[in-house]
Amino acid sequence: MKQIPGTELLIKALRAEGVDTVFGYPGGMVTDIFEELYNQDDIRVILPRHEQALVHEADGYARSTGKIGVCLVTSGPGATNTVTGIATAYYDSVPLLVLTGQVPCNLIGNDAFQEADIIGITRGICKYGVILKKREDLGRVLKEAFYIAQTGKPGPVIIDLPKDVMAQLGDSIYPDTVNIRGYKPSTGVHIGQLKRGIDLLKHAKRPLFLIGGGVTIAHAHDQLTDLVNQTHIPVVTTIMGKGAIDTDHPYYIGNIGMHGTYAGNMAISSCDVLFSIGTRFSDRVTGKISDFAKHAKIVHIDIDSSSISRNIVVDVPIVADAKEAIAAMQRYVKEYDTAQWMEEIHAWDREHPLHMKKGRGITPEAIIDAVSEHKENAIVVTDVGQHQMWTTQYLKMDASTRLLTSGGMGTMGYGLPGAIGAQLARPDKRVFCITGDGGFQMNIQEMATAVAQELPIVICLFNNHYLGMVRQFQALFYRRHYSSVCTRRRKNCPVRCGGPSSICPDYTPDFVKLAESYGALGLRVQEESQIPSAIEQALANTQGPTIIEFVIACDELVFPMVPGGNALNDMILDY
Repeated sequence: MKQIPGTELLIKALRAEGVDTVFGYPGGMVTDIFEELYNQDDIRVILPRHEQALVHEADGYARSTGKIGVCLVTSGPGATNTVTGIATAYYDSVPLLVLTGQVPCNLIGNDAFQEADIIGITRGICKYGVILKKREDLGRVLKEAFYIAQTGKPGPVIIDLPKDVMAQLGDSIYPDTVNIRGYKPSTGVHIGQLKRGIDLLKHAKRPLFLIGGGVTIAHAHDQLTDLVNQTHIPVVTTIMGKGAIDTDHPYYIGNIGMHGTYAGNMAISSCDVLFSIGTRFSDRVTGKISDFAKHAKIVHIDIDSSSISRNIVVDVPIVADAKEAIAAMQRYVKEYDTAQWMEEIHAWDREHPLHMKKGRGITPEAIIDAVSEHKENAIVVTDVGQHQMWTTQYLKMDASTRLLTSGGMGTMGYGLPGAIGAQLARPDKRVFCITGDGGFQMNIQEMATAVAQELPIVICLFNNHYLGMVRQFQALFYRRHYSSVCTRRRKNCPVRCGGPSSICPDYTPDFVKLAESYGALGLRVQEESQIPSAIEQALANTQGPTIIEFVIACDELVFPMVPGGNALNDMILDY
């Protein structure tokens, strides 16, 4: 049998698994692997400018395709820089394979140069992590990694690769099958449990579907739409579930949770049967747990058994893939009379519709509405902050639109690299990155990656001169003590500042000039009437990214808002 080095078997495994793109940053312990990548032509290697962004780019690639995102970094700081990206993927169930270089085995534990126990560091934020100690295990470990990352509840898998092990000769076999004792992902649907849940609908007056990110991950848009058309049961979503059904569907009510719609939060608080599919009931969704859907019998469908009854105790637990469960439901449900219930929901919507007040310059709603005009065949990627919440509130979506956002970890700096990964994966799609001046600067160096790859990403940068979400909390709950949130602040500013005034310094950087310095197009929009033409100009720039800086009022707040510890029906509606 032909003997080959571990580096060559790794490339063989990537090909066998259909990997066409690797996001990699070189260094001493992975130079041999990069040499192997250099000697082949069928796997594209993307060089980002920072390892955190590298993982976010692989994450955006994975979310937009359903394929596994592959990362390759060196040991020590190369590996530790991936931690935030790994955590982001873990909490949003994104399948990644993170390959980290490691010092030779004889140096492990000796505080060698650029040695780090990345498996120990990431144990709580990855689906599986292993250090390769023997060359003969390489093929099996890689096969298991791909299988674990993509099956059941997806997630990141980390393989730590000592340099000497990867250089050793061994067999050239990459397994065709995998058999991991103790890891048997659930398949199929327990029909008995499903029927128990459906039986609750027989006498329900206010039934409700709560849809989370698991439905999006399962690509069950069409099945969910058919189910809702069949049952006439209204639908609310988490922010990760937005887009699982068209936003203009007559039975779609909106998001729920901390910044959910008034009608959506009231519907959760008033329903009598809640069918929850593909959500883990995070605190941002539930509000005060003891008051969450307290009048309802709750059915919870999720592929991860550990998520069921962890935060919210449910009446009917069902461990199943969302798509399979929804398809099975269609065989047993019927059309239910929800006309009176829908009128009650519509009355709440009329009472407090989701709209922003005019008169303070450009409203975020107007920007999102303009982006929505191009929703067909689009991917919208957000960073984290107020702009993220406005996007999840106002973005119009249909079956051809995807929304990528950091929901579970809430990672500032995700937006630009996530958009880069999505555009690399889907050159046939329009990609919009909606970001804020704070989050954008956390991975601003990736403008170089976007320019180098000639990616026509439209970057909609909301500049309110503040870290807006924290400022909102300070405005509402901390007596307007704006501590460390002004992004214009300089050393000669007053120690305590109550807000902007005529003596405030200019903003740094000038985002238009910054775009130009990278070789990109930069635009600034200060009037609402300029929004459509700016977006059209950006879309016409197909040879690289465009930054559109939208200057918005610093005191725009996200409403409704459920303060921490409040029930969902106890919302702040205005300021």
